[in-house]
Amino acid sequence: MAVSSSRPDAPVEPPGPGLSRTLSVWQAVGLSVALMAPSMAANINPQGTAGTVGRAVPLAFLLAAVGVLLVAYGFVRLCQYFQHAGSVYAFVGATLGARTGLVSGFALFGTYCFYGVVTSTAAGIFGTDFLAAIGVWPDPPTWAPFVLAAVALLGALALTVVPARRGTSVLLSVEGATVALILVISAIVLVRLLAGNAPGGQTFTLSVFTVAPGTDLSAVFLGVVFGFLSFAGFEAAATLGEEARHPRKDIPRAILGTAIFGGVYFVVVTAIEVMGFGADDAGVQNFINSGSLLGDLGRTYIAGWVGDLITIGAAISAFGCCLACMVGASRLAFAFARDMRRDDTAPTGLAGTTRAGTPGTAAVLVLGVMAVIMLILALAGDGVPFNVFLWSGTIGTLILLVAYVLTTIGAIKLVFVERRLPGVPMWQVVIPLLALVVLGYTLYRNVVPFPSPADGATFWNPIVAAAWLVVCVVAVLAAPAAARRAGAALTAAELGAREEVDAR
Repeated sequence: MAVSSSRPDAPVEPPGPGLSRTLSVWQAVGLSVALMAPSMAANINPQGTAGTVGRAVPLAFLLAAVGVLLVAYGFVRLCQYFQHAGSVYAFVGATLGARTGLVSGFALFGTYCFYGVVTSTAAGIFGTDFLAAIGVWPDPPTWAPFVLAAVALLGALALTVVPARRGTSVLLSVEGATVALILVISAIVLVRLLAGNAPGGQTFTLSVFTVAPGTDLSAVFLGVVFGFLSFAGFEAAATLGEEARHPRKDIPRAILGTAIFGGVYFVVVTAIEVMGFGADDAGVQNFINSGSLLGDLGRTYIAGWVGDLITIGAAISAFGCCLACMVGASRLAFAFARDMRRDDTAPTGLAGTTRAGTPGTAAVLVLGVMAVIMLILALAGDGVPFNVFLWSGTIGTLILLVAYVLTTIGAIKLVFVERRLPGVPMWQVVIPLLALVVLGYTLYRNVVPFPSPADGATFWNPIVAAAWLVVCVVAVLAAPAAARRAGAALTAAELGAREEVDAR
């Protein structure tokens, strides 16, 4: 880990060979936004929320945004103290111990790999639909999305091994363009609702922020759970702690800014989506049955070709998210290998970097892991791309929530127990404590009541997630020497961070 100047806004330079510090705050934002994939999420996630809360989808997303901000607090405080490519691995390792840090890091690595499968498959599904719609690939076979998914993975690998400045600029550009398109369509729908000339007689109404009569209030909290999952990946900028020019300032800003943007974006867009379909029972049912919310609204309120633009936009968003997953996972693998290697060995292999200062070998490893996961799930899902998309997303999210819990506990220990950031008021401990409540309830609602084997994937997904975590624990316990080396590296980094903070 690099130790920065005593000035928080001073550029940080690594003491030796490693990742290059070339990234601005906007490029860090690009990674977090791309991994959160707001344009893709706005098209396919709200339907699940509507199934439990009815018209109150934006209310559920508003409460979810509050929960995400609570979790983001811990990441912000940790990033103000540490700068490390290992993100959760470094945060937890330096606060709760090397072995716990390695487990959490391997967990996050698994999440990024599963999410890489989610997003590359989504890019394949949307891409195939677009090519079929414009007549380039009429009547594509069922395996067609996997071909485009493979192309997406290879493209993500290519952009990962070039200097990250270019890769993250691409992430921000493609996601920004798609989000802009969604906002334009949302604005047009909103204007027609306010003008009273919606195609189906829909009207502007704030009832979407209230629970419909007959709906149990507790259902809102089920919707909050699903909304919380839509924000997964907001913390991805933390993996760029060794590549940002001003990490103590830029990385926290990127994480918090992404969480705030996501909250405003999801609440506004989902409110317009629900009103656009109609807040009555029939409208909510059409909302739930929609395969692409903004695509359907574009066709209904504007023109048919707008639906095609949304489809290709969703494909681009999915590819950008896939790239973010590979960038994050490769930096984690690099950090593991660097910290666990022997002191008398050169930083080669996974611990090495390309001439451009990026972890090229680690990126190739990530590509291989993603390909294996996709192959296994495709075989288990009878070759249906949507099964691969759904299952890998569920597994990755369950693993991620465990990593969030460990990170939040580490933040509490660092800031409020050990008082390593003495300028933080003690009353703020309530923020991470509330975050633990949100995370704990999210995990609880995903596994209780536990499904039966007859439910198929619903039964197996939490088991696979738990198995990944068990393998992480066993692997760390089976390699005590490597864990000790990682602990020494994290301790040295933590001491450097402590000296830098004390010097302020």
